[in-house]
Amino acid sequence: MALLLREEDVRALLPIADAIEALEWAFRAQAEGQATNVPRARVRWPRGALHVMAAGGPGVGYVGLKAYTTVGGQARFVVLLFDVESGALVALIEADMLGRLRTGAATGLATRYLARPDARRVGIYGAGRQAATQLMAVCAIRDIAEARVYSPTRERREAFARRMAETLGIPVHAVDRPEAVAEEADILITITSAREPVLRGAWLRPGVHINAAGSNAWIRRELDEEAIVRADLIVIDSRDQGKGEAGDLLEPLERGRLQWERIHELKDVVAGRVQRTHPDQITLFKSLGIALEDVAVAALVYERARARGVGEPVRLAEVPLMD
Repeated sequence: MALLLREEDVRALLPIADAIEALEWAFRAQAEGQATNVPRARVRWPRGALHVMAAGGPGVGYVGLKAYTTVGGQARFVVLLFDVESGALVALIEADMLGRLRTGAATGLATRYLARPDARRVGIYGAGRQAATQLMAVCAIRDIAEARVYSPTRERREAFARRMAETLGIPVHAVDRPEAVAEEADILITITSAREPVLRGAWLRPGVHINAAGSNAWIRRELDEEAIVRADLIVIDSRDQGKGEAGDLLEPLERGRLQWERIHELKDVVAGRVQRTHPDQITLFKSLGIALEDVAVAALVYERARARGVGEPVRLAEVPLMD
């Protein structure tokens, strides 16, 4: 019997720090050949799109998929989770909050391995629905003393700054110039829907770590070409998925200023095969959001829900493959 888990269940069962640990476990399993990720596929029609992505394997204990629609400015998300041993559907999970937490957790995981250990100041571009978990995840990984946020809308960036200062217990300043975000930052986050760059390479300090998490389509770019070229170490969560989605990287690749051989996968960073080698290196994590991340955090949510008696049981018929 499967469990139906609602948004409020996910919120209660999945602290951001635990989501980071779940992703680390999953990427380590992938590095060992015990987990597989399938890039996102899209079905489009004039008013919207259906997006489907799948992952899992023995190293995670589960396989699953996330499916979501984007229609009329609204998105609706669900994760289906199956036991890897029995093949049984064990959970149906409303996945808006789950997606925000896993995206923040990917940023947190990359920051753990790529940011300097003494990183103390964060700058974030974007104050929308995904931004809070980004900042929360970085603060779970480093001892952050201060954050700055820029969004084109003054009211949104100021409201975000007030809310996050109260949540995190650190000063969070709303700034009115995008370059002011990067001036003293040790860690930068872009989490926008921008089609033109919001972060420019000319603003980057030596040793900064960048998490570019907003763009997952070829028509979107948060970083200019100079920011990409200045990065000494570039990491992505999935090269295969990036070849169709990493808008930040595709133009420098097409122009010959970047090669795929220079772009490493997060699994290899977690496995210790790739690492920062100098304090002054500029490091970049290009986050697309992949199904392995969804399955990893969904598995943790399901196991905690089952242990605590949370969720609504749903009975589904099982059909034999052959009579």
